[in-house]
Amino acid sequence: MNIEENNNQTVEENVEEPSIRDQAKWYVIHTYSSYENKVKINLEKIVENREMQDYIVEVVVPMEEVIENKGGKRKVSFKKIFPGYVLVKMVMSDESWYVVRNTRGVTGFVGPSAKPVPLSDDEVKSMRLEGVETVVDFNVGDNVRVIEGPLENFVGTVEEVHGDKRKIRVLISMFGRETPVELEYGQIQIIL
Repeated sequence: MNIEENNNQTVEENVEEPSIRDQAKWYVIHTYSSYENKVKINLEKIVENREMQDYIVEVVVPMEEVIENKGGKRKVSFKKIFPGYVLVKMVMSDESWYVVRNTRGVTGFVGPSAKPVPLSDDEVKSMRLEGVETVVDFNVGDNVRVIEGPLENFVGTVEEVHGDKRKIRVLISMFGRETPVELEYGQIQIIL
């Protein structure tokens, strides 16, 4: 064997074959109302017990953080983006289909005639699995107090509300004159 043949042989030996996990696609399963988290937990336990981590890669209940400012108080909570649905990244096989379909709380896969159809790459990209939705009741002209940051305890009047940036422009009285300051929603509270 000459040196060139030996080099080619070494390169071929070092090439890893793609893992079965690389074939996983995202599927949507429908669940009973309010069973999303139970389905996720049950499915993850079954996957672990049956050692199916290569076939059922990830189970997600898409959630988003919701920040509400009502009556001057800030409340942070999480809500399901798609109530009644769970996303599963999996390699479709008879066994993986059976495991998911027969998990307690699952009513079926989303697709025509309950035939599982994977999400397209565009659908996966466009889904907001992480995001923040802010619900506020600030209005131009509201009197507010700064509750956080270097201007803490200063009082001012809302001049502009920028919902897309989650910021508010407030006129604060400093050194005898009104000074515009841009603050985040969580830095202020309404003075009633």
